[in-house]
Amino acid sequence: MAQEKTYSLAWEDYELIDAGGGKKLERWGTVYTIRPEVQAYFHSGKPFDEWKELAHWEFISKSGQSGTWKKLKDSAPEKWIIGYETLKFQLELTKFKHLGLFPEQQTNWEFIEKRIAKNDKFLNLFAYTGASSCVAKCAGADTIHVDSVKQLISWAKVNMEKSELTDIKWVLEDAMKFAAREQKRGNKYKGIVMDPPAWGLGAKGEKWKLEDKIEELMSTAAALLSRDGFLVMNTYSPTLEINTIKSLANRYFKHKSIEVSELWMQTTTGKDLYFGNLLRVS
Repeated sequence: MAQEKTYSLAWEDYELIDAGGGKKLERWGTVYTIRPEVQAYFHSGKPFDEWKELAHWEFISKSGQSGTWKKLKDSAPEKWIIGYETLKFQLELTKFKHLGLFPEQQTNWEFIEKRIAKNDKFLNLFAYTGASSCVAKCAGADTIHVDSVKQLISWAKVNMEKSELTDIKWVLEDAMKFAAREQKRGNKYKGIVMDPPAWGLGAKGEKWKLEDKIEELMSTAAALLSRDGFLVMNTYSPTLEINTIKSLANRYFKHKSIEVSELWMQTTTGKDLYFGNLLRVS
């Protein structure tokens, strides 16, 4: 049986132009980048020579997840701003190939916009640079943004200010520890977004593997969700099976609508690119 697919769409300031050969070509406003992409195991729509004629930057992988950016045009900026609807996001080059925004989340931003309203309580866990936090705050929600990396919270504050928003509540802490405390306090949220890493190290060097934490995450989220609340969770782990996500969701969200799908985007050249699994509860 074919797995249901959810597609995110390009917008004025972002375009997934092409993918293939382990790379992807993207446009961010007026800046073009080439980045590694493990899911792009097929042939690209355009030859790489054409990509390089367009691109300002190309990320060159080194050890593990890190690498360096190679400048392909003299005019290439190291920081710049792009828009999404009324929001503004600052992009910059990082040694982990990321630029500060995950465009495949576009479908989830729409999902949040449709379901959150003024004064609703909204919780963003593993919140990164805060795109979902800004979407919720723009709708007037009482927004709490939780991340364990100080530099990312600083970056999210820049995005809030560039978007002419105020009063997002910043929490510099391990997301699971904060959520567990909120559960003990009996707090409830209309909307929860979780974007947990597939693997990593905690603040004190403790190892994190999503497949070991997924049940605790779901049970805590279920306890924090209000009766009419919604949850969005992305999983990028190659070892966490979609049937496991379905089984846990059915156990912890018995009386809610559950949608488990694969997250995809299509390139301008017509290639389909996979971005992990997606759980939405409403």
